[in-house]
Amino acid sequence: MAKNMFMFQPEIWGGIECTINRVNNSFFDQLEFAGHYDRLSDFDLIASSGIKTLRVPVLWEKHQPFLKNEISWLWTEKLLDKLQKLEITPIIGLLHHGSGPAFTDLADPAFPNLFADFACMVASRFPFLKYYTPINEPLTTARFSGLYGHWYPHRKSSYDFAKMLLNQLKATVLAMKNIRTVNPGAKLVQTEDLAKTYSTPTLKYQADFENERRWLTYDFLFGKINSQHPMYKYLLYLGFTESELSFLLSDSCPPDIVGVNYYLTSERFLDDATNNYPFVQPGGNGRHEYVDVEAIRVRHESKYGLEVLLRECWQRYETEIAITEIHLNCHREQQLRWFKQAFDTCVKLKADGVKIKAVTAWSLFGAFGWNRLVTEGKGQYETGVFDLGSGKPRPTSLYSLIRSYNGYRDKKHPVSEDIGWWQMSSRFLDNDKMILNGIRSRSQPLLIIGKDEPLGIAFAKVCRERCINYRLLPAHEADISNRQRIERTIEKFKPWGIVNVSDYEHVDEAENNVEQCFKENVIIPYNLALACNKHGTRLLTFSSDLVFNGEKRRPYLEHDAVSPINIYGQSKAQAEQEILSAFHDALIIRTNAVFGSWDRRDFAGRLLQSLEMKKEIAVADDITISPTYIPDLINASLDLLIDGEKNIWHLCNTGCITWADFAKEIASRTKKDIDLLRPVSSMYFRAARPVFSVLNTTKGVLLPPIENAIDRYFESRLLACK
Repeated sequence: MAKNMFMFQPEIWGGIECTINRVNNSFFDQLEFAGHYDRLSDFDLIASSGIKTLRVPVLWEKHQPFLKNEISWLWTEKLLDKLQKLEITPIIGLLHHGSGPAFTDLADPAFPNLFADFACMVASRFPFLKYYTPINEPLTTARFSGLYGHWYPHRKSSYDFAKMLLNQLKATVLAMKNIRTVNPGAKLVQTEDLAKTYSTPTLKYQADFENERRWLTYDFLFGKINSQHPMYKYLLYLGFTESELSFLLSDSCPPDIVGVNYYLTSERFLDDATNNYPFVQPGGNGRHEYVDVEAIRVRHESKYGLEVLLRECWQRYETEIAITEIHLNCHREQQLRWFKQAFDTCVKLKADGVKIKAVTAWSLFGAFGWNRLVTEGKGQYETGVFDLGSGKPRPTSLYSLIRSYNGYRDKKHPVSEDIGWWQMSSRFLDNDKMILNGIRSRSQPLLIIGKDEPLGIAFAKVCRERCINYRLLPAHEADISNRQRIERTIEKFKPWGIVNVSDYEHVDEAENNVEQCFKENVIIPYNLALACNKHGTRLLTFSSDLVFNGEKRRPYLEHDAVSPINIYGQSKAQAEQEILSAFHDALIIRTNAVFGSWDRRDFAGRLLQSLEMKKEIAVADDITISPTYIPDLINASLDLLIDGEKNIWHLCNTGCITWADFAKEIASRTKKDIDLLRPVSSMYFRAARPVFSVLNTTKGVLLPPIENAIDRYFESRLLACK
């Protein structure tokens, strides 16, 4: 059976987020944000994944910023030469969510011919190119530029939307004509968002309209827009003439491959009961006011999802389909599940006779600023198959998943077997709390050792939220000081990974309790490392900023030499060395001053308790730290563990602050008496402290700023009180 299913596997294509969009007079270039212009080695990484077909940008705005200037093809020549040597077939994109160079725009009557001229130059310069996506997602780009006004030329009317769509489609037809004069065998791979709209009964008319509009890109290119088409009269009503519409009927350009892009935001739900959505800004159509939300967030009876939409697309066009974008900005296990679900859906459809050509790993290197629809420049980064957080691509567990589909021996990570958040009951907007109930896991568990530790409890909470199968054990039950008991525990639960949060955490008491401190902080994790190495089990354990002496006075990086000045720091420094000697692939995370609303024993919790009781509390005003919010720490740690990262990493919230100022910030948020805070020097404590122990990283995982973390800390406390 497995062999037969292998026959129905689609190809794995790749894609790089390459948008160059314009906002007012600014052009935002994703390739520049990602540094691809300076790293042709990125394509060696792509080749190592087994990908043999790649969506490649040769973008108009980049190559022809001025109409009469000579075009430099140097970077593109190097890129295409590289791909040829790597035996990767390119699918060439010429315009990606753009409005063209500054000398034109989507509403310009000259736009189609100007674009077609550029396409001819590309084809003439590189006549061997076979596959083209001249313009990516014309309808989506027209909506964002002509209907919503997010992108240039910032129009907001139905006419402008339709005008920009028709201009792009005419440009596509003319471009393919020019390309085929050079290469008659050139193929059109036309992409568009695989959208659909659902609604309440009152708004069915609006949903029906949008569900006809969603097909316009393909319908025009397939020559389906005639006087009988449901959208024909609407386009005439907007002011277009029959001759304008007939051009795309008489000069149709059917795609050779229908490229569909699918996101969780692709399917929408329209609801006129706006009071049910207090956090959503209502809109309307002049007839009804309603909210427009992700369909996945609403309880409704309609059949939905990727399989439904792909079957509709196949029935409508009966042309080979490729999923050309299938990205999810989320935690790593969710990204794995999202891609795997799409791949499995395509295998099923191919077995049913639907011609599915490929599933595209998009975006291979992540994307910038899409949380703000790339309207504000570089913006927030979201990872892809590779993580560019450090500026240097780091393969994530998605890389191993793709290699496994491409015939390599890489194993699919066990967490990919469970359901995604979009399949959980907690996804609905009408749920009071985002909790999991009754989810039966299909995967190997993650073993968390430290049931009595606040960090262990927090890890379990995050695993529940992320639907990661886990077992939470107290240290004494696993008896992690006994190597044989540890191995029996591993054999019993067969975990894919172990998280060790057990710790002798009393820094001052360690000065007089050296033996116990070293037993808990060195011997126990060393035994775990030996056992994990023997059984091939991932290991995550934690270290501290106190391995440093504080003399650097600049943030400490992973490669800086350790030089602890107290017993606790010495135990952590020795533990790091011995863990990595026992298990080279262990992941050790150094962090600093953790705090979270789930832990009443941390500094923030103890501080608030003291202030509540009107008790004075000593706070150091000469020690600078980088406090770390527990949910941020755990989520990033889990992503790294799933990715198979190893060795020492620094994870802290971005920024630095003294203990005293940290205490003042917390006290002021709760309107407590700041006079109860007694500033002291580092000499006040029994154990010596480094006066500067701020951590930073060379490895690229940057947690949100401290101020943002404190905001979310108090939001979480507020929610917990409700």
